[in-house]
Amino acid sequence: MNERTISTRPLRAAIVGGGIGGLSAANALHRRGIEVTVFEQANALGEVGAGVFIYPNSLRQLERMGLGEALAAVGAKVGRGSEYYRMDGTVVGPILTADSSGWNGLYGMHRADLLNALAAALPQSAIRTGYRCIGIEQSAATVQLKFANGESAETDLVIAADGIHSGLQKYIVEPKPPEYSGSRAYRGLIARDKLPNWRNEAHQVWMGDGKHFMVFPVRSGQLLNYVGFVPTKNETIESWSAVGDRDELAASFEGWDLRVTELLGKIESCFWWGLYDRRPLTTWTKGRLTLLGDAAHAMLPHLGQGANQAIEDGVALAVLLEGRSASDVPDILKQYEQFRRARTDMIQAEARQNGLRYDSKYASLEQRDREIASSAAFRKSLYDYDVEKAAMTYLSDSRHLQTPAAAASAPTSQSLR
Repeated sequence: MNERTISTRPLRAAIVGGGIGGLSAANALHRRGIEVTVFEQANALGEVGAGVFIYPNSLRQLERMGLGEALAAVGAKVGRGSEYYRMDGTVVGPILTADSSGWNGLYGMHRADLLNALAAALPQSAIRTGYRCIGIEQSAATVQLKFANGESAETDLVIAADGIHSGLQKYIVEPKPPEYSGSRAYRGLIARDKLPNWRNEAHQVWMGDGKHFMVFPVRSGQLLNYVGFVPTKNETIESWSAVGDRDELAASFEGWDLRVTELLGKIESCFWWGLYDRRPLTTWTKGRLTLLGDAAHAMLPHLGQGANQAIEDGVALAVLLEGRSASDVPDILKQYEQFRRARTDMIQAEARQNGLRYDSKYASLEQRDREIASSAAFRKSLYDYDVEKAAMTYLSDSRHLQTPAAAASAPTSQSLR
């Protein structure tokens, strides 16, 4: 790394994509004095009506951004009664919801509630809607973005947070077609009062032959988010808003634990999306352009870490960019990628493996159950990770002798929380 160049003016960052990853990165950058603008192609910010987990590894970061009260007001605390089951309801073991210190920093959230909280924490002028990016041109000193509405913008760096179908990824690396996993997911929300005996704080996962079903609370416990993962040879569109068939969903879990069949008997509608796997990209960065979140490392949903890793990405970028000059940007973005890749590659791979566990694709269910029980240690390491502290440690090492593997398992921080 070159010697640090101290900036005499605020660094300018443009974020393409106003989803959870883009807005969380905007908050992290804004907190560290970087002039940030989010460009969202839709005419208004919005998210699908689906649940998302915010785990301890990202919640501690959001709390440091000042979002703790806002998230507590709309999130549902997940804890007591969280368990894994076989398809008939036999208990396999508890689901870990706390880090090694015992801190239960786990919320089930409605995606729209999370997005609204992130947007509300930013200056109104930082978010521009109706800006679909159609081109990018880099020079030695700046980047020019072109938009479909005829406008353009100049900035010092561009962060592509435009999701699994990223339009900017092609400016960095040739996109590879996703690999169909052989499964589709049905999702939906149901009012909690329709299931009066349901455990209020429980994240519950039922695992069967080639499929699994999960439920967790969102929106302060008023709603339950359910997802059923089922095998199918027919490729399904990779969209969160495609309308699913509730009767087909119910038939897929016929004969399962009565808690599952009772819930499915009370739903009125559902959605489905196809599950596609992606291998790690060869690079995320080119010059003053870098990728973040799903645009960089889309992963299967079986660890619930997709949004959480996007949040970590934004914090890492903010730490590395703070106080820097525009001339430093290309080097910093390379360091961001080097710092983050080992962790995101590892989580991508583990999410893939966890899907096999959940779908009981093992010769011995006893072996599967043992792996589920032993996964608590892995989850603790996942939750304990403090990306802000790890990035600060990486930055303070002027020789950059820290290996990517060390960055993936870098230290935790109780004091910073």
